[in-house]
Amino acid sequence: MKKTMKLSKKGQELIDLYTTMVETGVRRSDGFKKPKGKVFSEFGARHYRNGIKRDFGLHDIKSTLDYGCGGSDWMLEGFEPETNQSAKEYFGLESCYRYEPARNIDERQKVDCVINFDVLEHVFIADVSKVIDEIFSYATKLVVINVACYPAAALLPNGENAHITVRNPHWWKAQVDQIALSYPDISVLLIASTGYLQAEAFPIYKANDWLNGSTFTTK
Repeated sequence: MKKTMKLSKKGQELIDLYTTMVETGVRRSDGFKKPKGKVFSEFGARHYRNGIKRDFGLHDIKSTLDYGCGGSDWMLEGFEPETNQSAKEYFGLESCYRYEPARNIDERQKVDCVINFDVLEHVFIADVSKVIDEIFSYATKLVVINVACYPAAALLPNGENAHITVRNPHWWKAQVDQIALSYPDISVLLIASTGYLQAEAFPIYKANDWLNGSTFTTK
């Protein structure tokens, strides 16, 4: 069953702007324009595939939901350049689902792992906790989040930067920690990107590690 989440007025307006960008193309701060078909098309998980594959193995992940998938296609060959495998093949998955409101894709359902790449920085600040909570609500074992902590090259149709919630890695860690406490059995991998292909990965944790640990201090 899909979890009901009501975005703020500004949050819904942002979805409409992202939909427009997908349909018409994107202006960049350097003056160039990315044509439709190339908008939000990069498969972000590709850059971190080795570590994610290891963690998928450790958690016996067989199903995923790509929450905010953009143009990513888990069935398309070439995710792994050397073997030409699709993401589904490379990660050894049985089923893959996607959710992208700006492309009218909605396959949300319970899975072993919800993966969320380059999405949260596009979310209006009033909706950040709601979106993180929904991400957790569809996972049974693992949540993988990558968030950008720097301005984008892309601009919204109104001229603002497309990364509308830019915060530092520990601010994002605090947001995720707060929600993780409501899902204590779900493991969390948080990767905070401080620049293109520059990232700080926090050690995998679950809230039960804090709740049942022998100390009061958490990391």
